Amino acid sequence: MIKGSCLCGAVAYELEEPLGEVHHCHCGICRKSHAAAFSTYGRIPRAAFRLVRGENRLRRFRSSPPCERTFCGECGSHLQFFFDGMPDTMWVPVATMDDAPPIDPSGHMFVGSKAPWHEINDGLPQWVEYPPTM
Repeated sequence: MIKGSCLCGAVAYELEEPLGEVHHCHCGICRKSHAAAFSTYGRIPRAAFRLVRGENRLRRFRSSPPCERTFCGECGSHLQFFFDGMPDTMWVPVATMDDAPPIDPSGHMFVGSKAPWHEINDGLPQWVEYPPTM
């Protein structure tokens, strides 16, 4: 079981199944929402995500027509990402996990819109948009 929480600790969760895959996302929306060169998300079935505390602190934001994100209304930490095209699945920011997930990132997605000042040189596969598994 993987446990995670927001920066202030008001929201906490548990993942009751292992992550299916992990990707680094370089899209402009992820870069802005995380204030970083990219974000790293792990995929999990929605039914395997259990909120331990802080449901009343979660805020929702539709960042694009098919995507909705949640974040802690107190500290702003991003906690969930939902894609309308995958109704049984959700993505969780790996940086909010209290322990390292037992799976490494499999690649970089949306490198077609990556930050021009960031170089990717870790040898992982790179996809202009979505990886072929999505």
